[in-house]
Amino acid sequence: MNHKKAKRIGILTAGGDCPGLNAAIRGVGKTAIVAYGMDVIGFNAGFTGLIDKDYIHLREKDLSGILTVGGTILGTSREKPYKIVKEGDSDKPDQIKENYKELELDCIVCIGGNGTMKTANRLSEEGMNVIGIPKTIDNDVWGTDVTFGFDSALQIATEAIDRLHTTANSHQRVMIIEVMGHTAGWIALYAGMAGGGDIILLPELEYNIRSVCKKIEQRYEDKKPYSIVVVAEGIKHPEGKSAASYLAEAIHLYTGIETRETVLGYVQRGGSPTPMDRILATRYGAFAAECIAKECFGVMVAVKNNQLTTVPLEEVGGKVSLVTPDHPLIVKSRKMGVSFGDEFL
Repeated sequence: MNHKKAKRIGILTAGGDCPGLNAAIRGVGKTAIVAYGMDVIGFNAGFTGLIDKDYIHLREKDLSGILTVGGTILGTSREKPYKIVKEGDSDKPDQIKENYKELELDCIVCIGGNGTMKTANRLSEEGMNVIGIPKTIDNDVWGTDVTFGFDSALQIATEAIDRLHTTANSHQRVMIIEVMGHTAGWIALYAGMAGGGDIILLPELEYNIRSVCKKIEQRYEDKKPYSIVVVAEGIKHPEGKSAASYLAEAIHLYTGIETRETVLGYVQRGGSPTPMDRILATRYGAFAAECIAKECFGVMVAVKNNQLTTVPLEEVGGKVSLVTPDHPLIVKSRKMGVSFGDEFL
């Protein structure tokens, strides 16, 4: 008779919220409970819950009905245990280690983006068993082909661009739509292509406002009465203005063409996940539970060529997945006449 003690694992969601978090929690929890008989707890508000030992027990029935729900049932926060802001902050990692031992945890599953993976690696270096699951609408976590949350944000951004086409055409305007992406332009690139953007500006590619304006003027000369400009929020622009407002003012100033801007903002992070994100988050979660059962720790689960795999956390932390100038989608877009603001540099 096997009297081996069942594993006890903790789950937390950290950083910004995004569609698919609950699907990932469900994927980890249901697989851990049903397939491996594990005891599962969920920490509230990200690493804050791990520091304060604020948690709830997750039973299988608690994980029913959350697959399609946006946000996270565990809550999240921007807490960074290793960042010292005020006196007493240096005690946080020690508190986490103490709670890890007191709760007799066999592993902590950290669901989050770049910052979360960096913290997860630090916890792993402290001797705790950790597994990371990559999520972010920006799709910029290094080591995986895609993060969950990206497809949902892409759908929202694309639908917004679709709607702007009719207004732009009716009024013969330049319509600028700003999407999320501080350092990585994945949403802008993919939504710009899916939505038929005429000009796409990414943080990774240097652009020139005169080049942007020349492209717009060229379109008007070719009897194309309107233009759609898709821009990532992180492109170079003056402080105190959004990227979209800066572009709108500059384009109107240099071309005299009526220009309007739309900033999507947090709309991209909310709501129910797309079917693709539900599937991806579930795959990640279930695979993380399998890794725990096999005692494969100190890794982030990832997808490479649509195959699930693992990447050492020490290789992930501090890196960002960026759009490269020779990305196939950029190359094909240029051949179709899409401008990236650098044609006349």
